[in-house]
Amino acid sequence: MSSGPNPLSVPMKLLLGFIAGFAATFIFHQLTLALLFRAGIAPFAPFSMAVTKPFGVPTVISLAFWGGVWGILFAPIHDRFAHGASYWLISFLFGAILPSGIALIVVLPLKGRPMGGGWHPPLLLTAFLVNGFWGAGTGLIIKVLCKPFKK
Repeated sequence: MSSGPNPLSVPMKLLLGFIAGFAATFIFHQLTLALLFRAGIAPFAPFSMAVTKPFGVPTVISLAFWGGVWGILFAPIHDRFAHGASYWLISFLFGAILPSGIALIVVLPLKGRPMGGGWHPPLLLTAFLVNGFWGAGTGLIIKVLCKPFKK
């Protein structure tokens, strides 16, 4: 164990980041999507069980897995975010900008869809909000998971 504000080992921090990102997908990402879909903004419904290619897993499980991967990237840097209200804003922006940008610019074209999903405002708003709330949720969950390890 190292001395400092968070004596977690790197593998443990990354594991907790994966768990936080995975869980935040179900809790924050998909519930935000449900609200946006109900409001007529989101172009697709939450908790999709449609299978993804090439592995045939339900969409929501694939999203949660990738949420966990993004959580691994979030975990080592979240302690460096400003504290207080700024922490939540930075966490939100982490999710809104990074995963959304990769999904819109890289993933959609890889799936044969237009870059940015055609830049349709409802899709862009949905992407930024669901991923932004995923980021804030990941920040919350990782803080809760790391709390027992803090001095």
